[in-house]
Formats: sequence, C-alpha cells, structure tokens
Amino acid sequence: MSARQTPGLHCLQGSAQSFLGVRSTEFLDRSAQAECPRPGLEREGAGFRVTWGDPGERLREGEARAQGVCAPAALGPGMLWAAAWGLLLLIAPAEAQRGRKKVVHVLEGESGSVVVQTAPGQVVSHRGGTIVLPCRYHYEAAAHGHDDVRLKWTKVVDPLAFADVFVALGPQHRAFGSYRGRAELQGDGPGDASLVLRNVTLQDYGRYECEVTNELEDDTGMVKLDLEGVVFPYHPRGGRYKLTFAEAQRACAEQDGILASAEQLHAAWREGLDWCNAGWLRDGSVQYPVSQPREPCGGAVSPGAGGSTSGGVRNYGYRHNAEERYDAFCFTSNLPGRVFFLKPLRPVPFAGAARACAARGAAVAKVGQLFAAWKLQLLDRCTAGWLADGSARYPIVNPRARCGGSRPGVRSLGFPDAARRLFGVYCYRAPGAPDPAPGGWGWGWAGGGGWAGGARDPAAWTPLRV
Repeated sequence: MSARQTPGLHCLQGSAQSFLGVRSTEFLDRSAQAECPRPGLEREGAGFRVTWGDPGERLREGEARAQGVCAPAALGPGMLWAAAWGLLLLIAPAEAQRGRKKVVHVLEGESGSVVVQTAPGQVVSHRGGTIVLPCRYHYEAAAHGHDDVRLKWTKVVDPLAFADVFVALGPQHRAFGSYRGRAELQGDGPGDASLVLRNVTLQDYGRYECEVTNELEDDTGMVKLDLEGVVFPYHPRGGRYKLTFAEAQRACAEQDGILASAEQLHAAWREGLDWCNAGWLRDGSVQYPVSQPREPCGGAVSPGAGGSTSGGVRNYGYRHNAEERYDAFCFTSNLPGRVFFLKPLRPVPFAGAARACAARGAAVAKVGQLFAAWKLQLLDRCTAGWLADGSARYPIVNPRARCGGSRPGVRSLGFPDAARRLFGVYCYRAPGAPDPAPGGWGWGWAGGGGWAGGARDPAAWTPLRV
C-alpha cells in the first residue's frame, strides 16, 4: 500500500520505540527511516509523492516533526494495525481505572470478625403477647469458640442513651430491670442471638440494639418493636393546655397508656384521627393531626385545590418540656381483661359508680381502657358512662345520627360535676377476677337512691339486669 492510499497516517518514529518497547525496524520500512519527508517535496527514489493539505495541516505536521513523528514513507498495513492496537492497550487500562470503584473483600474466617444480621423493618406484637426480636451473627467457630462471644441487648431510650435489657456470656445469662423473668435467648443453634420477650408491656415499645462482641471486634444490629393499639388525645379536668412534658407522661400512665411516638401519631392520622389541639409526644415534640382541614386548625390554603385547606400532622417542633404546657397524645394496646357497661337502676353520681363496679369484681375503666375496648374489642354503646378520671364518654363503632355524628370514635361529654347522676358506668375487670353476677346480672340497691344512697346493708342488695 502506498502513501497515496493511506492519507492522514503518521509514522511513530520515536513514539513507537518508547511506548511499545520494540525496535522501530520491526514496524517501519527501512527506506522510510532515513528521514521524514518535508511537506511539498517529492521523493522520486521512494516511488511516491508526499502531499500535505492546507496550511493548518502543515502546522500540525511541523509540530509532529518536532515531536519525532513524521508521515510514513513506506509504512505497511501490518505495522499500522500493530501500532494502533498497542496504543489502545495502553490507553484502555488507564481509562478503566478512572471509572472503577475499589472493592475490598474481608475474609471473615481469617480475621475472626463478627457480622450481625437483624430483621429489616419492624416486628409487631401487642400488650400481653410474646415476641421474638430476631438477631443472628456470623462467626468463624473453627478458630474461635462461641463461648467467648458476648451477646448484649439494650433499648434505645434517647438518641444517645441506652438501657440494659439482657446480656449473655457463654452459659451465664442475666436480664435487667423490668425484663427479669420475661427475657431469654431463643438459642436456636450457633449464631442465634434472638431475644424472646414474654408478656409484652406498653413500655417495651421502641428500638432495641443487638450487640455481639468477641476478643477482636464487635458488630451491632437494630430491631424495632411496634405494638398494635390506638392513639387517643387527653387532657385532665383542669382544662386544655395544662400539662408539662412530665405531667403528660404521668397523665397517660394514669389512663393506662404511654405517650405516643411521632410514628404512632402519624399512623393514627392516616386512619382518620382529627384533633385540633396540640399535645406532647414521646420525643418531646408537640404535634396534632388534622384529617378534616379547616382554618382554625392551622390549615394552609392550597391555591391548586380551589382554595381548600390541606390536612396533615401539624408540628410545633421540640418545646421546653418543663415550662410550656400542652395536652397529651397517649397510646395504649390490647387489653388483657374486659371493659363492660353497667347500667344502674337509677342514675348515680361518680362516687356511686366506683361502688357499682366494685360489686362486679371490677374497677371503673380508665380512658385508655375504653379506647382499647372500642378499637380492639369493638365495644359499641350509645350511652355515656363514668370513667376513672371523672369524665363521661361512650364508644361508637357503628355511627348513627342519634349517637353523635357520622364517624366512629369515642365521644366525650367532658368532665361533669361529680355529683351529677348518670345512667351508667364503664367498668374494667382484670383477667381471672370473679364475676359475682354471671350471665349479665348486676347488683343494685332497691331501697332508694341507687348505689349511692339508701342503706348499705349487703343483704339488702338485689340483682338487676344490665
């Protein structure tokens, strides 16, 4: 092939030697190695005429000559392909290195490292139930025995605070605090660090950390325990916005609940909870859910929705928990006992309601117990009754017009005067408590004044159908 047939090709007199590491005589025709032809000159002896293009090409050719690169005089096809492939082999690895990520592989058996795996997402239980918090670890037992591995479970009580739950080192096990007698290892073969938690309580809700440690290193995994239950707003008899953060915690506990988490409140809002008063949450923030938007409840006008307000969970952020006062959003779960409605022969005041429940082997139900019975036991009653905090409420599962509106929920009549007489009381009987009047019969005083008045001679009490 002549130079006329390969326009634009260049010879690599110096570069081919330096980059490819071979002699130029292996690629270049010896007649062309004597000198590089200058532009515009003919080399009759070589049998061809070198013709360069425009002045720009001449300038580029001059630059090439300065670098030891010239136009081929008698460059063969084999040499051209070899030179091209040699350059590609040099360039391609450099390009690949710029686009690749460095991957480091650790051989666990040789390093003795520990790898912990826990369940993704969350595990769900209910109050009184039994749950397994899953946690498994990989550890090379051939070089290191499992007896020198320490297993530790802790609960995250604050972002930077942990409470001990359970620890095990070989055959020695120990549970801490309220977990004593309820927590134990599942022990399903080597590498199983799962924790079995029995008789789950409301306080067990939260995040748990599983830590596995050997002599060299450790690893941790996180498990979130969620509870089936219901969120309810609460304020005491004194009125709205009367509770500091600590008082809100106590108020929820007194009503058979705990302060709800932000996640629980958001889930309740998605289910339709609508409350236009701000309340404390477990993390110290103050929020409230609005599922029926209106301007008095912080609804923002949405121009793209015809001027309607938008629903959502309004958030005041984290407040000063010792000085500022709000309501509370409480959470409660499944009831181990049963809530029932007791109707007296005659209306009774608050003091008479307590005696009425006691006569049935029960106590006046708390607000959280009534909410749990409504949500989880589908208690439906269109009659207001006394509760333990002195409020009067009633649960509606199947809404009807005469029972307070078109939506299910627990209706509230507020806090009536304790001397006011109501035609009912909601009682709670714990599991195993005897029922003095089985078959739906209650006890009442037929001598006048209902349970609160008349003689208190037990022999004078007569059974009443409830």
